[in-house]
Amino acid sequence: MKIELIEWTRDAAELLILTKSTRLAANTALEDIRAWPYLKILDELAYMRDTIKSSWEFVGYTFRISEVTRAFTHQLVRTRNGSYAQESQRTVNVADHKWLTPDSLDDYSREIFDTGCKLVLGDYEHMIEHGTPVQDARGILPTNLHTSIIARFSLRTLHEMALVRLCTRTQGEYQDVFRAMRKEVVSVHPWAEPFIRVACANDGICIFPRYEKCPISKYTYNGAGAGDRVREAHLARVAVVRAETETTRHEAVPVANKGRTM
Repeated sequence: MKIELIEWTRDAAELLILTKSTRLAANTALEDIRAWPYLKILDELAYMRDTIKSSWEFVGYTFRISEVTRAFTHQLVRTRNGSYAQESQRTVNVADHKWLTPDSLDDYSREIFDTGCKLVLGDYEHMIEHGTPVQDARGILPTNLHTSIIARFSLRTLHEMALVRLCTRTQGEYQDVFRAMRKEVVSVHPWAEPFIRVACANDGICIFPRYEKCPISKYTYNGAGAGDRVREAHLARVAVVRAETETTRHEAVPVANKGRTM
């Protein structure tokens, strides 16, 4: 796989702070925020991570993702809040494309898999040579055939994707691609690392506690590997919170104070 960050929002941190403060009628200008000390910017971003995420949508990242499988891109484009431009199998002859052989296969299954892909691509090429339109011949192509796609996501969408796509329950190729995407983002915006974390790394709570094979779950409060007392205490606390949410009505009265809501 090859992952390249080809475009991103410049002055992203400053823009995040500006759009957040604008909601509260603050008169801060972008130029003023650019002049802030870096530590002040980091402090403001840390505060923002626990507030409404609408301002995160103003920051975007565009990736060129290549040498990945169609199986992966089928999953990727299920993220609705993204923009995509993918290599077409309807118009492009992909007979020379490679494929991904799953690591889980033993030697016997690997030989069957690779032989099958070679035969299918050979038949695909012969069909085209005999006049079959590319858009019709593509119907026999392997799902694991390599493809390329350009994808753009806001910081908010990347945050929401990371919660589950960095999880060990996610297919391995997707984990690998998303880790590489995250690395690319952090390389240009180091402050973004805490914004793009798997769910359990944020609060120690596993979002798929029934997945008992996760090697990390034993460290979470509610995972399959957690001790019985810890897990029972967590579930008891959740039950209390759930009950309270059903009977409690509280209406916040937020007050703007120097560009923040308290």
